[in-house]
Amino acid sequence: MDLTVDPKEVAAVIEDFIKTYVHNAGLKNVVIGLSGGVDSAVVSILCKRALGRDNVTCIFLPDDSTPIEDTRHKDVLVKKFDLVCKEKNITHLVEEIRRSCIVEPDKVALGNIKARVRMILLFEYANMTRSLVCGTSNKSEMLIGYFTKYGDGGVDIQPLADLYKTQVFQLARFLDIPEDIVKKPPTAGLWKCQTDEKEIGLNYETLDKILYGLELKMDVNEISEELGIDKEIVEGVRRKRVLSQHKRRMPLIPKVGVRTPGLDWRSPVHEG
Repeated sequence: MDLTVDPKEVAAVIEDFIKTYVHNAGLKNVVIGLSGGVDSAVVSILCKRALGRDNVTCIFLPDDSTPIEDTRHKDVLVKKFDLVCKEKNITHLVEEIRRSCIVEPDKVALGNIKARVRMILLFEYANMTRSLVCGTSNKSEMLIGYFTKYGDGGVDIQPLADLYKTQVFQLARFLDIPEDIVKKPPTAGLWKCQTDEKEIGLNYETLDKILYGLELKMDVNEISEELGIDKEIVEGVRRKRVLSQHKRRMPLIPKVGVRTPGLDWRSPVHEG
């Protein structure tokens, strides 16, 4: 399965999307949660190319589990690409929420709290600066629900959400993002030693090919045979996609009126 893209063409499409969407919202600015990882780096650079440096603000929101390498890579990106970047440590906010929880959160729940704290701060900044919040999730994460609902999934636009992770890598190299950032193990940094691939249980190359096969409506057995992997692995990915559908939709609404928001009263997502 070939997931190769033309990065120059993809960059042009995404930049036009960003520019048009922001303009149609009657705004000029976007705010991005910069993490030091490849996805947020790609989004930040594309936004700067689309809107200009002064209309793009990156915000780095580390906590006590943020890898030192991510902080260093954030600094590299800001310097190399001349990004506007602000920083706020959220450790004290997360700890205050943890102490106030009705049930003591486990590791995963606390990670989700961190993602939602970041969402709150990004939207507060966007409110005060008349900006849109630009997300950094890719298609691989979106399709299996590997994001926090109303956390990193709580944004105004998702420029990378139709690019698999391996395609984001291709775009990152086209944009001249340093190779050590492209090659480092992807992590959300929600707890110590957490990595995406370890948590998902698959490397992105295999995951993306399975998802692409499902996108092409290939049978589970056919994907398994073509990739030379167990059918149970393919079925597991398919199952994750099905079970995470609620994370990709607005809350469901029972139909009572003539036309229902999000069901048969539809608004254009993108004009122009």
